[in-house]
Amino acid sequence: MSSSSLPVAAVCQMTSTPDKEANFSAASRLVERAKEGGACMVFLPEGLDYIGSSRDQTLQLSENLDGDIISRYTHLARKLDMWLSLGGFHERGPDWETDRRIYNSHIIINGQGELVSVYRKAHLFDVELTSKGVSLKESAFTVPGPRLVPPVQTPIGKVGLGVCYDLRFPEMSSALQRHGAEILTYPSAFTVATGAAHWEVLLRARAIETQCFVLAAAQVGAHHAKRASFGHALAVDPWGEVLGDCGGSDPGLALVQIDPRRLRDVRRDMPVQRHRRDQRFYCSLD
Repeated sequence: MSSSSLPVAAVCQMTSTPDKEANFSAASRLVERAKEGGACMVFLPEGLDYIGSSRDQTLQLSENLDGDIISRYTHLARKLDMWLSLGGFHERGPDWETDRRIYNSHIIINGQGELVSVYRKAHLFDVELTSKGVSLKESAFTVPGPRLVPPVQTPIGKVGLGVCYDLRFPEMSSALQRHGAEILTYPSAFTVATGAAHWEVLLRARAIETQCFVLAAAQVGAHHAKRASFGHALAVDPWGEVLGDCGGSDPGLALVQIDPRRLRDVRRDMPVQRHRRDQRFYCSLD
């Protein structure tokens, strides 16, 4: 397979605000740039629809999957014949009329504009890092997703879906790898403090231990007076090598080739999964 025939993915970073129209315009421009660069699949970050400045605003701006925002993204995917990973959409929850809570939903749309998978974030970011000025309680308005979803066959390979804080739970990435994932994706809005300390280390660790490509779109910069994100949207190969980094200051994208031979070679030369003991062994301390 020549390098010119390898599929190309675009890993994006953007600065969402409470302005949904401006956010859609910014994301659309990134998708169009990715198309011009030869990408067949685009990865957009958590909170691509908006990042609210309060709990009430976050809930007020939310929509259903059949609402305006997802409809516009399905039209964009169909118009450009592009697969889209929408990395964190504020989806109104199953009991919206009574409890006013949402899901943090990762949506895959194919080149025909069809929703082919929806994963709802399972691990919610409830963290108080007072010394670093980080105080977020996602569970105050978000319902945890009930299950993992199977990896999705896409033009760049089989993609396993996570969202942001899910990155810290290796059991999840291992489960996705066991079910065929070749690429793991963690669209995120990491805080500046946690991003500087852990972002690249965690992404490279997930790539190395599962021997998967890892693609992580990211939010960057100040969203409003109360919140900013670390940036550094990253692409990592199955050996843990960083293939692309969007930096920590501006919106943009990285175009990366996904070479299935690289994945096969790494897994052949160091057959970690063959060396894994059965589940009873790892539970023998319980």
